[in-house]
Amino acid sequence: MHELTLEELTALLNVFERAGTSRDGVESDLLTRLKAAHAERSELESLDFDDCLGGACKL
Repeated sequence: MHELTLEELTALLNVFERAGTSRDGVESDLLTRLKAAHAERSELESLDFDDCLGGACKL
């Protein structure tokens, strides 16, 4: 499956924000998963891999 880029995840979150809140379980679950994926992708893209030399961080 194709993983979404940080830009694509941001765009999807913006669409949800403009659409407003929904009490639909599927939509609510999807929004929660999108927020988590966005946070993970954002953190991954902010890593400086030079910091990981010598085992300083775990990926």
